[in-house]
Amino acid sequence: MSAVPDREAAGSRDDDEPALVARALAGDRTALGVLVTRFAAPVRRLAYAILRDADEADDAAQDGVLQALVKLDRYDPSRPFGPWLMRIVANAAIDRRRRRAVRETSELDEGLVGGGPLPDVEVDRLALRQRLAMALDTLPQRYRMALVLFDVEGYSQAEIAEILGVAPGTVRSAVFHARRRLRRWLEGWKEGGGES
Repeated sequence: MSAVPDREAAGSRDDDEPALVARALAGDRTALGVLVTRFAAPVRRLAYAILRDADEADDAAQDGVLQALVKLDRYDPSRPFGPWLMRIVANAAIDRRRRRAVRETSELDEGLVGGGPLPDVEVDRLALRQRLAMALDTLPQRYRMALVLFDVEGYSQAEIAEILGVAPGTVRSAVFHARRRLRRWLEGWKEGGGES
């Protein structure tokens, strides 16, 4: 699933973002709402890629967006708004991860708590989702962030380099290595048939 449709569906046009920021700085709450709504899903997915916990990701995404709003007057309108915001959110999530001292736990899927067994398709889908989540968890944070920003959010390597504060070649390498590790982890998975 690509984030490009999400960005388009939200009416995202890079050329109108500086105008929205200017209006938001002038006190236009509607413009501010458009900016926040436009990037709500991508910032949450990025925070989740870093923290791997939905509640923590929601908190980090909110913290990052609030920090960006406080720093909105520092935004350079000659540059795209998305990467600027995503970098602030990434930093907020990384800071939260560093401070996190609570042991992570996972809840039992509600579908498993109910009565009888799940249909085979649901079992396979759940198993694939769990295997993919485990595979993502094995990736170094920089690989996971680059992969989510590139493959899920649809950012270019140059934009990701700006978000992460690294060279574009580093992003290209991180995406390559992340995909290679995921392929290795997912080897043996047969489409529709589960593990071999």
